[in-house]
Amino acid sequence: MADDSTSRTLTALFDVFDSVSQLGDALSEAQWKTPTDLPGWTVQDNLSHLIAFERVLEGDAATTHRATDLSGVKNPIGEMNEHEVDARRGRPGSQVLAEWHEIVGRRRATLTSAGDDYFAQPSMTPTGPGTLADFLSIRVLDCWLHEQDMRRAVGLTGHLGGPAAEHTIDRLIRTLPIVVGKRAATPEGATVVVRITGEVERTVVVNVSGGRAAVVPEAPDGSPLAAALTLTTEAFVVLATGRGGPDHAAVTGQWSSKGDDALARRIVDRLNMMI
Repeated sequence: MADDSTSRTLTALFDVFDSVSQLGDALSEAQWKTPTDLPGWTVQDNLSHLIAFERVLEGDAATTHRATDLSGVKNPIGEMNEHEVDARRGRPGSQVLAEWHEIVGRRRATLTSAGDDYFAQPSMTPTGPGTLADFLSIRVLDCWLHEQDMRRAVGLTGHLGGPAAEHTIDRLIRTLPIVVGKRAATPEGATVVVRITGEVERTVVVNVSGGRAAVVPEAPDGSPLAAALTLTTEAFVVLATGRGGPDHAAVTGQWSSKGDDALARRIVDRLNMMI
């Protein structure tokens, strides 16, 4: 039986599994081949990437296929991703979707029957050593972001709220102090407020004190409000994950600011939190 934290992670993971499946069932072959915000990747490529990781987690062998174009690869994980994605490029989208349905069915069975020892086993994660439960928490973010990449590409906006969306945004806002303090150079003693509106609503207050920025419950007494930014859920996600800058169609007109306009713009321009 998983603990409460892991149970919440599984709820979010199954939420995104179901939503990706429903989206895939609605797509035509032309839509599967539509380019997304990720350079060189189509809607189908995004799903192929998700399939590959779920297969690895289930203990399946990796592909022996080797992609010939690795020009966009930056690290060993990226190379592995490209081999898996390229291995499925010649298939129809419906066939890749069938593979997705099959693997998530197996993953759901494994995860719902697993005990504490399974989730506590050591695992390397994108943020360093951890447990499998830690990895699955990041897995929710990865799956949900790629679902949104797919949705934006084909114009089927949806699933911007719910357990997976909230889980992802709560992870993303952890790095707001780095953006506000270090990247945007908010002045010492000043406070910045970031409000996310729409399907997922969050208000994050960041104060700079002693040369370090930190999330605080409210602005300290005497701290000037340097800037207040308001972004829709989708605009925040696009900017925070490097899918596009303020000129992206999903961002244009979906954010506003008060206070120091130059500071607000620096924050928005530097909001990408992904590796």
